[in-house]
Amino acid sequence: MTDDADSVKAACCGGGRRRSVEVADDQGPAFIVAVPNVMHDEVPLPGGSFEMGDTFGEGLESDGEGPVHAVTLSPFRIDTTCVTNDHFARFVAATGYVTEAERLSDSAVFAPFVAADPADITGGYGARGWLAVRGADWRHPFGRYSAIEDSGLHPVVHISHEDAQAYCHWAGRSLPTEAEWEYAARAGHAGRRFPWGNELEPEGIHMANVWQGHFPTRNTGADGWLATAPVGTYFPNDFGLYDMIGNVWEWCADWYNRDYYRNSPAHDPAGAATGDRRVTRGGSYLCHRSYCARYRVAARFSNTPDSTACNLGFRTVRR
Repeated sequence: MTDDADSVKAACCGGGRRRSVEVADDQGPAFIVAVPNVMHDEVPLPGGSFEMGDTFGEGLESDGEGPVHAVTLSPFRIDTTCVTNDHFARFVAATGYVTEAERLSDSAVFAPFVAADPADITGGYGARGWLAVRGADWRHPFGRYSAIEDSGLHPVVHISHEDAQAYCHWAGRSLPTEAEWEYAARAGHAGRRFPWGNELEPEGIHMANVWQGHFPTRNTGADGWLATAPVGTYFPNDFGLYDMIGNVWEWCADWYNRDYYRNSPAHDPAGAATGDRRVTRGGSYLCHRSYCARYRVAARFSNTPDSTACNLGFRTVRR
């Protein structure tokens, strides 16, 4: 696939900072004091075996969604929703944490959503349609003229992998592994395209927050939302988990490797040992079938760990 084609397919997925240095795994910022048992609505999952990967052969070869392979997981507990603005605000109030988007002074915003002065647009982010916007951060998701005062239950966005780890360190939690995420999304059902079945909108019912209309020029908002939706807006899967696809991309713990499935461990796989990109899962409100269709439960994407964007958040687990 050409670089231009990759850019087109990435357009709905997210802008990313270009980081080329391979780094080793990290354990999160040591200066943040952990507060055990921060309250999260969570579901205990028993673990067990499932078939991981794309049974339909729909994924891009460059994403590495195959081969389908058996995975066995230990028990864990997972958030029923993504981490919200209210969750993250409590973390910041307790620790004084400053996110990477704030420290680096800009973040990725999809062009139609920018709410900023023209002078705030400092460049592009590689993928077509994404702009680097000065002042865009978790408090200002689309630029300086946007805010979250009435969006406490929306998923927090503009979160880097480091930011997510910092929150987890404080909360006594972790990011899910890619295998844990897919097991949770599938909710005990083998071979499904989506958490609820194989049709995106069964009987015309909107089951997730994805782009409606013609991407990227017109979003009808037919599912109720143009950008993020409050967590829990749509039906949960059979494990009681909300928004496992759509709404925002979710960071996983793993380093991304396209060929990882070919030799991953059968028990509790945790991703490649090192890398330059981390796995993201689930798709977002910018996903559309005419581009990547990465809102499927098997779909894989990745981004550099310091990337932040208006559709990039996380949920946590406890083991």
